[in-house]
Amino acid sequence: MRVIATTTDPVRLSFLRALLADAGIETIVLDAHISAVEGGIGAFPRRLAVLAEDEHRARAILAEAGEETA
Repeated sequence: MRVIATTTDPVRLSFLRALLADAGIETIVLDAHISAVEGGIGAFPRRLAVLAEDEHRARAILAEAGEETA
């Protein structure tokens, strides 16, 4: 797995996942359950990861959409 984005914004995270899903790239959100510990204040970023073989294509898709990658 390769981390391609880090964010505390759940809406942005959803958007990035949708962009990649539309391209047929599976994603996984790391640190998703930390919100239960932090109380939902957004202090801890979530990491969006893809398979290593999808990393280059995923980064290209996000760059084309004007999104910054990690």
